Amino acid sequence: MKGEPYRVTDSDKRPPSIRHYYVDESGDGVLFNRKGQVIIGTEGCMNHFILGLLDVVDPVKLHNGFQRLRAGFLADPYFRKVPSMQPQAGKTALAFHARNDVPEVRREVFRLLLKHEVRFFAVVKTMRQVLDYVTSRNHMHPTYRYHPNELYDLTVRMLFKARLHKHDQYRIHFAQRGKSDRTQALYKALRTTRDRFQRKWNIDAQPDIEVIRCQLREQAGLQAVDYFLWSLQRLYERREDRYLEYLWPRISLVHDVDDTRQAPYGVYYTKKRPLSLAALEEPGI
Repeated sequence: MKGEPYRVTDSDKRPPSIRHYYVDESGDGVLFNRKGQVIIGTEGCMNHFILGLLDVVDPVKLHNGFQRLRAGFLADPYFRKVPSMQPQAGKTALAFHARNDVPEVRREVFRLLLKHEVRFFAVVKTMRQVLDYVTSRNHMHPTYRYHPNELYDLTVRMLFKARLHKHDQYRIHFAQRGKSDRTQALYKALRTTRDRFQRKWNIDAQPDIEVIRCQLREQAGLQAVDYFLWSLQRLYERREDRYLEYLWPRISLVHDVDDTRQAPYGVYYTKKRPLSLAALEEPGI
């Protein structure tokens, strides 16, 4: 379980309570091509950007479970000629990735996830609404130029707003995005989010935040969060909810920010109010 740590702490005291978070996204937040043309709705462009967080109680146990499952697949003659199972392909043989894994593999990964103590949280943004915001801002400020990092950082703040104050230390593993290292920028955004929440609610605590940039194959937690994101993506992009329904016992919250049919702040889907295709298509109040 490797990583590239960038650590800044607010205290030299070794914290007794540690939380392990794994963060990845579905979609890239890109609105325009190189010619400045809008690409939303074109082939290969997702209509939603989703940032997901997986809270893993025992990362070592999850890692070992994934390792055993993958070893079993690699030793099974049934998968011998499956392209994604070949080491040189750099796919399932190295790490689980829902988009690359064959259905038989996905089924077993889903089953394994339900056996572990994990909780999934997500923020969903609609790219059409992001485009409307960018267009409006350009009208008011002609020099403004949108960058996908803005959307990523916004959803980071929304996702972590109330999740950085109950424990002494947070180890937050982010999936590596491209070649640039934004670890320090993410750390600053997380610390600002933590401090604002504590001031608002008069919380006297300064938990340490450790941000670790990783590749998917290095962390089972990132492979697991990828599966949750894939299930959400299938609902929003293809209107299929059976995967999400299966994983819902491990999903704590999905905030659909731009679904303002009932409230300006969007919709919060929880255990008591599950997210489904029917929920997305129900008429507004």
